[in-house]
This record gives sequence, structure tokens and C-alpha cells, in this order.
Amino acid sequence: MVTWLLLGAAIMSEVLASLSLKGALDRPALYGVVAVGYVSSFVFLGTILRRGMALGVAYGIWGALGVAATAILSTLIFDEPFTALMGLGIALIIAGVLVVELGSQAAGRREQREAISHPGGAA
Repeated sequence: MVTWLLLGAAIMSEVLASLSLKGALDRPALYGVVAVGYVSSFVFLGTILRRGMALGVAYGIWGALGVAATAILSTLIFDEPFTALMGLGIALIIAGVLVVELGSQAAGRREQREAISHPGGAA
């Protein structure tokens, strides 16, 4: 559970940094938020990986939810356009990440079954 909370913090940090990057065009002081946000996001990701989450899963979820949240929030905050085609693209990204997560879980179950049927790595 803690790993998933850390992943949420990594996503929020990255989204905050990305939105601040756009805001910094008019308010240069926000570049500090950009730097802290991106550094924090990568620190959280490193911690997540040390806790054992697979890189493909962590990065996929981080990237997909980051893209989705940034696109939606930039529409609300900066009045940027959001089209149905963009929504479809975001849905496809999220669906792809879900498929990667399901594949990762299936691989983990297969490894567990193999470890049980072949203890000590002997075949």
C-alpha cells in the first residue's frame, strides 16, 4: 500500500512540475517549483523501485496518469483545448498501462508457480 501511495506522490509531483513549467513562462519564480517537482518525482520513483515494483509497471502508470492529469488540468487551468481525439489517446494510454500491469501480475504468478514446483532452481 505504501508503494502505491509513493507512486501517487511521484505522479502528483511530476504533474505539478509540468503545470508549473507552463506557468513559469509568465512567472519565472515558478521554475523553482518545476525543479523541486521533477526531482521529487524521480526520488519517489527510485524509492518505489527499491521497494520492488517492476520498472515497466511503475514507469507506465507514472507516465500514463501523468499525461492524463496534465492534459486535463492544463485544460482547466490554462484553458488549453481538449478534444475527443485527445481523450481517446489518453484512454488508449491508460488501457495500455493496464495491460502491462496485468501482464506483470501474470508473470509474477508464473514465477511463483515455477519456484514452488522447482525449489532451489533445479529443473
